[in-house]
Amino acid sequence: MSDDRIRIGFIGSGGNARHHMGQVLGLSEASIVAIADPNPAMIQAARRQHAALADTPAFADFRRMLDTVPMDAVEISTPHTTHKEQILEALARGLHVLCEKPLVCSVADALEVISARDAARKVCLLSYQRHYQPEFRYIRSRIASGDLGPVTFVSALQCQNWKNGTRGSWRQDPALSGGGQLNDSGSHLLDIILWVTGLAVESVSAYIDNCGTPVDINSALSMRFKGGAQGNISIVGDATDWHEDVTIWCEKGFFLMRNGRLQVCDPSGRYSFDNMRGGSFPDRNFIDAIRGRDDVQSPFECGLRVIELTEAAWRSGERNGAPVTV
Repeated sequence: MSDDRIRIGFIGSGGNARHHMGQVLGLSEASIVAIADPNPAMIQAARRQHAALADTPAFADFRRMLDTVPMDAVEISTPHTTHKEQILEALARGLHVLCEKPLVCSVADALEVISARDAARKVCLLSYQRHYQPEFRYIRSRIASGDLGPVTFVSALQCQNWKNGTRGSWRQDPALSGGGQLNDSGSHLLDIILWVTGLAVESVSAYIDNCGTPVDINSALSMRFKGGAQGNISIVGDATDWHEDVTIWCEKGFFLMRNGRLQVCDPSGRYSFDNMRGGSFPDRNFIDAIRGRDDVQSPFECGLRVIELTEAAWRSGERNGAPVTV
């Protein structure tokens, strides 16, 4: 390993953060120099899972970590409503930032962190891993090429046992989560549709059911995109198992993603892709972007687009499905 490795501090050490830690530890150009988490049990879990972190300094307060340990970047994997403060604190110290989704929980906060990023001139990446999957990259490139004509309709479904799986956790506490499944795993679905199609939502009509919890569980969104395309998004948080469908129709063909398996229908016929090669992951792109070898493939602007749509859907849900301009 070289001596000029990018030094990364982790803010948060829960299960998602530990996944990122494993990815970073596999990169020869990066090192984990500190961990911050107010829960000592989570820090111990990280050390058990990753033996290389046994002697890594740990802190209960992320600010003390930032003030104590020299580093170049942070990776943030914490409750959603804490992201804004942690991003701003890191940027104020001249650090690059990788943040888990959702970026923040309001449009105003998204604009604030993007402005701070631009002022600090630092690399900032939002960890939407679908941007790095070869199947979604293929769909995006085909749509951008225009060979199938413009997108006309989008339909997407995500279901999981989110209601029961997150019961009693911070994810169902609005003060920490900022919302329910639409703002959590549903954020991935909203993002990937906007990213691969390049479409911008003009208006949304939403019906939302909290299913007796403090946050949204089931959400039904109908959208009109600028340019005339239409779309539906279904988020089902009280299902018994996981399933994800994304279908995108163009004038001359369509794309179907069923639980990660891509099928394409175009003028040459209908065919499937199994185990497409290539792809990457956010942590690698983060290091490559810091080194100047690549552009950020999932920038903070994607989080802005998602929270714009999410906020509008929440407002529509409060108005019993009345259309709301995005």
